Amino acid sequence: MKTAPTSARAEEPRWLTDEEQRVWRSYIEAATLLEDHLDRQLQRDAGMPHVYYGLLVKLAESPRRRLRMTELAMSAKITRSRLSHAVARLEKNGWVRREDCPSDKRGQFAVLTDEGVRVLNRHAPGHVDAVRQAVFDRLSPEQQESLGEIMRIIAEGLQPSEAGADLPWLR
Repeated sequence: MKTAPTSARAEEPRWLTDEEQRVWRSYIEAATLLEDHLDRQLQRDAGMPHVYYGLLVKLAESPRRRLRMTELAMSAKITRSRLSHAVARLEKNGWVRREDCPSDKRGQFAVLTDEGVRVLNRHAPGHVDAVRQAVFDRLSPEQQESLGEIMRIIAEGLQPSEAGADLPWLR
């Protein structure tokens, strides 16, 4: 049996070194535990998952406490269907309302209600405390700076800029 010439064979994968594997697994474990920790804290204290809290924060930080649904999905890095489900739940709680977009008949805005602002103001201190205890209190200022720089580099590398990219908020 003939084998393909070396140049025609698939290239051997660039396997992770033992140290890279250790770093990768530590990252996965920490990211999973952190998300679970924050989700449990918000479920217990505010009756909402972490992703819903993040949506409320994004709306609170937006001009007039409103964003187009597509912009909110892009900002939250979630699919449009997941956003639609989340906003429906937030509407049911009276924390968000939808408004039609006057310039685009198919577009909608998500708007943070006054009750949504009150919910954020009530639960933000506990959430910030959970973030501080889980992350910042464990790191030196230099480690915090390094972590921020590393996460920015990774996020920028994963944020495709070409048209037609496979991004969650386009699905």
